Amino acid sequence: MMNPCFRATLDDKVSYTSSIKLNTLSPVWDETWIVKTVPSTATLSVVVREVESGALVDNDIGVFRTTVSPGTKEVEIVGKRLGRSKGTFWLNIESSPSAQNSVSLPYLFDGPIHYSRHDSPTMGVLTNLRDTRLYSTWKIYIKGVPQFFGDTVQRWNHDYKGAQAIFKGPTSIAVRSGIMAGHHMLYARTVSNGFGVMTSADDVFKLLRGGLHRDGSNAFENRIKPAVYTYVIAEEDNTFRFSETGAAFFVDFASKHALHSNCAESVVYSGEFHPRPEGGWENFSDCTDDSGVRWELMIDNDSGTYSPNPDMLAKVAQLLEHNFTGINVVALAEDDPELKKSVDACREYALTKRGVKRTELEPHATEGEETLSDRVSALKKT
Repeated sequence: MMNPCFRATLDDKVSYTSSIKLNTLSPVWDETWIVKTVPSTATLSVVVREVESGALVDNDIGVFRTTVSPGTKEVEIVGKRLGRSKGTFWLNIESSPSAQNSVSLPYLFDGPIHYSRHDSPTMGVLTNLRDTRLYSTWKIYIKGVPQFFGDTVQRWNHDYKGAQAIFKGPTSIAVRSGIMAGHHMLYARTVSNGFGVMTSADDVFKLLRGGLHRDGSNAFENRIKPAVYTYVIAEEDNTFRFSETGAAFFVDFASKHALHSNCAESVVYSGEFHPRPEGGWENFSDCTDDSGVRWELMIDNDSGTYSPNPDMLAKVAQLLEHNFTGINVVALAEDDPELKKSVDACREYALTKRGVKRTELEPHATEGEETLSDRVSALKKT
C-alpha cells in the first residue's frame, strides 16, 4: 500500500499540493483548485508522489501533462525513469471566460483556502509531551496576495545582526544551510500531517485551540489558547506560515522568521500575532464559553530579520479579512504600547490560568531533549 499525494502546476506559475491519502492504491481526493485568468494555451502538469514515513523527500510515482480545455479527463500517469504506465488519473476541468485583465494578474489563485499542519521530526522520539503544539507548524494557502501587495516585498534587514549572520559574510552560507535543512524537516509532508479547508473566522480560531491544564489533562483542548505566534507570508508561494513563538524547534536557530521562510532574502510580510477575546485577556474568564465571545486576531510587524514596513500592516489585516469571513483583525505596530499591553495580558493569562510554564513562552528544550538543530547536525554528518 502507498500514501499518495500530488502536486499540480500551471505553466510553473502557480501550484497546488494535495492532501495525503493513507494506505491506498486507489486514492480519491475530491479536491478543488480555483485559478483565475489562466491562458487557454496553459499546460497543467501533475506529479503524483508517495509519502514514506520518516522520509524527508517524497518518492515520485509518475507524471502527466494535459491542456486546460474543459471536461472530464482520464490521463495516463507515466513513470519518470522508465516511462512505464503507473495508472490513470481522473480529473474534471471547468472554465469560463475571465472578466478580468489576464495580463495584469494572470494565474491568480482563488481558493479554496486550505491548510496543512506539520509536526517537528523530533516530536516522535519524545515522551510525556506537555503540549504537542510546541512542536508544530502550520501553512495556510491564502488568496489575494497579489491584489493587496502587488510586487512589494520586505527584504532582510541589513542593520540587524541576526540577519547579517544569515545573509552576509563568509560564515553565512553554513548558517543558511542549517536553517534551510531545519525548514525542510519542519515542513516535510508526512503521513502525520493534518489537512483541512478554511472559509471563516471560526476556522482560523479552531487552529488556535489547545493546551493543557495544570494537572496535565486536556481540559483546554477545545479552548482558544492564549499564545503568541511567529508568522511569515512567504513570497515563493504566498502561504501564511506560523508556529507558536515558544516552539521548541527554534532553539539554537538565529532567526525564527528565517526558519519559516526557508531563508528567503525577502518575504511578503512577517511578524507575530495572538488571539484575544474582545476587551482583552485581562477581562476574560474561563467561566465564559469561547462561543460567547467575539474574538480578535492581534497582528503586528515584530520581526527583526525582515523589519517589515509598519505602513503595510493595514494591508495584512485587509488580506486576512478577504480570506476569512467575519474575522476581526487588529493591526498594531511593534512599538505601539497597546501591543505590549495585549501581549503581556495574553501571556499572563497563559501562566496564571492555563498552567503554561514560563519556559514555554520562549524557545526551549528540556534536559536531554534532541532539538531540531541537533537533528540537522546529525544529518549533515551522515
